[in-house]
Amino acid sequence: MNWLSQLQRSEKQTLVACFAGYAVDSFDYMIYSFMIPTLVLVWHMSKSEAGLIATASLLSSALGGWLAGILADKYGRVRMLQFTIGWFCIFTFLSGLTHSPGQLLVTRTLQGLGMGGEWSVGSVLIAEIIRPEHRGKAVGVVQSSWAVGWGLAAIMYAVVYSFLPEVVAWRVLFLLGVVPAALIVVVRRHVKESSVYLETKRKSDSGKLDANFLRIFSPSMLKTTILASLVATGLQGGYYGVTTWLPTYLKTVRHLSVFNTSGYLVVLITGSFLGYLAGAYCCDRLGRRKTFVIFAVASTVLVTTYMLIPITNTQMLLLGLPLGMSVSGVFSGMGAFLSELFPNEIRGSGQGFCYNFGRAIGAVFPALIGFLSTRMGLGRAIGIFAGAAYGVLVIAALSLPETKGKGFHEEAQVDQAALVK
Repeated sequence: MNWLSQLQRSEKQTLVACFAGYAVDSFDYMIYSFMIPTLVLVWHMSKSEAGLIATASLLSSALGGWLAGILADKYGRVRMLQFTIGWFCIFTFLSGLTHSPGQLLVTRTLQGLGMGGEWSVGSVLIAEIIRPEHRGKAVGVVQSSWAVGWGLAAIMYAVVYSFLPEVVAWRVLFLLGVVPAALIVVVRRHVKESSVYLETKRKSDSGKLDANFLRIFSPSMLKTTILASLVATGLQGGYYGVTTWLPTYLKTVRHLSVFNTSGYLVVLITGSFLGYLAGAYCCDRLGRRKTFVIFAVASTVLVTTYMLIPITNTQMLLLGLPLGMSVSGVFSGMGAFLSELFPNEIRGSGQGFCYNFGRAIGAVFPALIGFLSTRMGLGRAIGIFAGAAYGVLVIAALSLPETKGKGFHEEAQVDQAALVK
């Protein structure tokens, strides 16, 4: 981690701000996965209804991420970050005031708009601020904050449920989602706009560049857009399929208590944090594509073992660390990779679309797992869908060029036919 000391002050401020913002994003999303057993009990929800709420949130986050990417290209990265953080914190808070699955579906769907937008804009900002030789590591470190937010959610779940009855505890956890909003907004105000964006914006306003977001579907960019979207689909389909249902699997299939469930998840989340850092290092050391392949293959093997092979609870506990490392480490290179695949003037639009297209398709996985778990068992459903997702990821990643070390301050490669006349 010596590279952190080499960063300039503006780079460090941006890194800290994006890290904190994404951690809050994670807390507000992942807290719902801990609520599912309680809501099934309190509201008599079915697993299908629970999966539908998770899927709706992910689908709306896909739309929010794409829109935020387009708006970030138009109005700036920092401004959109402040807006998206405030948005998802407010609707997480309102989720704690709901009284039916239908009401929760609405608030979680609206919450997803901000959640998707925060990552899309934040990952572009950090990729543009940090110099090329450290870009993969920096984006990976920001990505690791997802594990921090997830870990905080697990800890708060254990603490709040220890002192309050379930019928009250779930509301308190949702209400806590609004607390960090003010702090994050204050931090954002100390982050300067990307110089790459400002330079590109001046050229776009003067008519030298075509910043129309539809350029990501032009003949010269369409193949890249499709393959990058498939990488994002495999990445997120596998991850959401595993993490959304894991607490329910541990409690209902393995019959673990709230305390023991949290213990298993702490091991998994610790592995997740280490995986993000390991993936970030590999991303700059080995390249984006090799990192995707290594972590995707490891994820497939470990998820299959965890869910489909009869193992003891002790063995499952030990496997939690490498499982967390693999399913999370595969994410580390995504922000840098997508940023490097698209030119400056449509970077937010391209990254926002591809990542969130993948999120929209991957969002279907929790719902499908919920539906199919009634026929084949929850563990088997998780294992099958995760394996399929990582297979798609590997094929798509190997079909794209390696982008490690690409500079953003170089003159953008612009299709002459797309220039504004």
